[in-house]
Amino acid sequence: MNNITKCLGFTLLITIISCQSSTKNASMGIAATDMVAPTSAQVKNENVEHPTQIKQIERKLIKEGRVEFETKSIQSTRKTVSEAVNKNKGYISSDQEFKSEGRISNTIVIRVPASNFDNLLSDATKGVKKFEDKEISVKDITEEFLDIQARLKTKKELEARYHELLKRANKISEVLAIEGEIGKLRADIESVEGRLKYLENQVSLSTLTITFYESVPRQTEFGRKFNNGFKNGWDNLVWFFVLLTHIWPFIVIAIVVLVGLRFYNKKRDKS
Repeated sequence: MNNITKCLGFTLLITIISCQSSTKNASMGIAATDMVAPTSAQVKNENVEHPTQIKQIERKLIKEGRVEFETKSIQSTRKTVSEAVNKNKGYISSDQEFKSEGRISNTIVIRVPASNFDNLLSDATKGVKKFEDKEISVKDITEEFLDIQARLKTKKELEARYHELLKRANKISEVLAIEGEIGKLRADIESVEGRLKYLENQVSLSTLTITFYESVPRQTEFGRKFNNGFKNGWDNLVWFFVLLTHIWPFIVIAIVVLVGLRFYNKKRDKS
């Protein structure tokens, strides 16, 4: 009877902790949602009414940019972009080159500290008079960031409570049940931490995609046909010699037969 009472009490304790954590999780979510940047009017009123209670929220911003322009020299522009990247402590995460009729283009993706984004854009596009395309965007993820931090804190507090329960567990079934819950919580915590690190990386490093291209004069129709004809003729000549290397024994036999016939005809004419 005492064992049954202990089991029921232990189960009730775990249920109470889970309920408390759910309630706290919901309240934390509401708190995170409410922590949105105040308007200028609200800040002004709060400064008058509660000047000592003001706490500024650090905005979490993801800055991205994309530009495209024409250049007279691909190599010269690549050098300018590379120098700008090194100067502003960034790095190139992707570098692709494309060739098509009448055009050679290069697309470079750069990651750079957010504070150096504007300087990088200015240095990398120095001398560019006209942009074919230019787009700079800033995404505010402050609310999402705060929500993830709140959920992570709640899950870690719940994990600590489960560890305390594990220390007081006396039965194998109780230990296994608590360890199972801890395992689930640990997986959730690692997932949330991964998302938080990803957002921190996106905030600390901005992304700039630069596409620059060089126009190549197109050939006339006559020139194109002439080049194609010359190329096809050369290819056919090569294939002819390849064919000869495959049938050279038959060529030797034919030559021997012709020489023999000629010699035989000369001998018959003399007789």
